[in-house]
Amino acid sequence: MRPYILAETNWKHIKDAQIDLAVLPWGATEAHNYHMPYGTDVYEADHIAAQSAKVAWEQGAKLVVLPTIPFGVNTGQADITLDINLNPSTQAAILADIITVLDRQGIRKLIILNSHGGNDFKTMLRELGLRFPAMFLSTCNWFQALDKSLYFDNEGDHADEMETSLIMHLEPSLVLPLNEAGDGKERKMKMKAFAEKWVWTERKWSQISADTGVGNPYNATKEKGEKYFKAVTEKIGNLFVELAACDPTNLYE
Repeated sequence: MRPYILAETNWKHIKDAQIDLAVLPWGATEAHNYHMPYGTDVYEADHIAAQSAKVAWEQGAKLVVLPTIPFGVNTGQADITLDINLNPSTQAAILADIITVLDRQGIRKLIILNSHGGNDFKTMLRELGLRFPAMFLSTCNWFQALDKSLYFDNEGDHADEMETSLIMHLEPSLVLPLNEAGDGKERKMKMKAFAEKWVWTERKWSQISADTGVGNPYNATKEKGEKYFKAVTEKIGNLFVELAACDPTNLYE
């Protein structure tokens, strides 16, 4: 039993526990190329949240990891079989209910550990911050915490070398041999402005990728995944320590 994982702990431990920070991992259920499980984002969220919390707990932080939300925004993948979509408005309603519980019980700091690129919680937290002024609300994308080029050869953002390496390390039995994977080649927008990223439109997944991947996974190894996992959880764990200890009324120099 890990006392910082809510799903594993018990009322005997929780009823009198000091909790300075709640961590909400949020994933997605979607295809990840031919070789990766639909639960890739959920497995990543589970493992990264738990190990990061362990790092923080061992430094004295009082925190709790809530159960991972397994569904995310997949509006651009409506024609990919069993990619399960939660609309942003649904996410906002779920988030509001969770924050209501934390606020009522005096747990006034929440960070969302986001594990899916289609999720974007910033506008939700802006609105919810007005509704719950006593709460300190934040969100982070673990996959943006480090410079991936220091760990991996090929760029990508979905079932790529990084994600494949991570799942090879974390859940090796769920990864097919790499010779069964697609190459993750992404078709780019013809209009230059979108490639320059100052204009945005949602990617239609079945039009941009033949195998649902974006990024070549062929150089992935479990050793790369292990090295990256250790680095990213150390960084996020230290963030959790700072968040648990911080005074939200005194954040600026």
